[in-house]
Order: sequence, then structure tokens, then C-alpha cells
Amino acid sequence: MFVLAELKDTIRIAPDQFHLKLVEAIRDEINRKLANKVLLNLGLCIALKDIVSLKDSIILPGDGASHTEVLFRYIVFRPTIGSILTGKIRSCSREGVHVTLGFFDDILIPPSALQHPSRFEEAEQAWVWEYPLEDGAKHDLFMDIGEPIKFRVSREIFEESSPIGPPKTDAQQASTSAAASAAAAASTQQSENVYELLFQAAINESGLGVLSWWDQQTQGGDEGDENEDEDNVEYENDEDGEGAYEE
Repeated sequence: MFVLAELKDTIRIAPDQFHLKLVEAIRDEINRKLANKVLLNLGLCIALKDIVSLKDSIILPGDGASHTEVLFRYIVFRPTIGSILTGKIRSCSREGVHVTLGFFDDILIPPSALQHPSRFEEAEQAWVWEYPLEDGAKHDLFMDIGEPIKFRVSREIFEESSPIGPPKTDAQQASTSAAASAAAAASTQQSENVYELLFQAAINESGLGVLSWWDQQTQGGDEGDENEDEDNVEYENDEDGEGAYEE
């Protein structure tokens, strides 16, 4: 579910951060840039693991900040296709069942990947599995909000989203053109594309779906075993005429 990615970037440290140790300032800046950000074909960045190496810091003309090339390792969320995870139902819609892991919400189980047959209840805003019984009847099993659910990851989708923030005016661009051009020569461009990471999942397999479905079946089986054991208990009299239970 989590991978360790080795990345390289040029980190800019502003003059007001010079009072900090270089490693501490770089750590803070890396997490500020990457935490909770989706990198294309890599995944959702979670937290910095460690810094592998630092090159010499330089100060460019027209920019008072320092620029340091850094090689580091970052913890990234990217479950493999086919892996089984457990989350909670966040909501239901005609698009399917929306699942959250707590720190990641963009997981969708489409109707075609639910147990068959299933239907969507408009009044309850919930999907229902019409579980077949032995006598030919059906028992409704609801997928309620907040229920723990086990699913298999079936597809990942990287989508490009709109850049954040309004474009700069001509006056703002003119006043910062010198510093911006110098900084862009050594660091990652700030106008890079923004991506979203989405996952599609499936629960149309035995053992997958809302956990309480299978817990009830297990408990029912255990109760049956206990009753069977009780039926096998015999009552016998010993030589002294006192009763004793034997299995």
C-alpha cells in the first residue's frame, strides 16, 4: 500500500529561514511542497522518510535565497492493482459506493463491481445486496455509511486538474520577473500541473464487501457447532450412583 520513492529536487530556502539548520529547513520545505500532493505515475505523497544526500548550496544573482540540490526518500501511497484493503463507506450514489481510508477518500466501487444482484435505494441513499436464500427468497444486505468494507483495488487513474489560484496581473509579473526567472533556473517550476489520484475497486468476490456480512455468517456457524457439541454430551451414572457428564 505504501512505497518508498527516491526523488531529487532543488530546494529553495528563503533568507528568513537562514537561522535554522540547513537540514531542518530543507526537511520543512520538502514536506511543505510534497505532503498530500499527487505526483504523476508515482502516487500520493505522505511524509519525508530521510535525506540521502545534499549538494553545495548556491545563491543566484537577483535572488537572496539559497538553492540546494537534494536527493531524498519519500513515503508514497500507491496500492498495487489487485491488493485487498479495508476502509469505510463514505457515501453511496448511483455512481457506486464511495470508500474512504481516513487519509484518502477517492475510492469508488462502481455498480458493475458490486455483488450481484444489487440495487440502489433512493430513500436510504444506499446500495443493497439482494442475498439469495435457499428457499428462493432474497435477504437485503445494506451498505450503510460508516460500515467497514473490504475491497480489491482494480484500477488507478491519474487525472489532471486545474492549477490552483488566479493568474498574476501584468504589474505583479513585471515586479517579480527578475527574481522569478533566476529561481526557475535552479528549482522546480511552481506552475507545474496538478494531478488527482483516483482508484476503482471491486467487492464482487466471496469474502469481500461489508465486514458485518461475513461476521454474521461466521457467528452463525460457530453457534451451530456449539449446539452440536451440546447434543453430543451424554449423562451417565457412575458406580456410586452419582451422575456425571461425559462427552
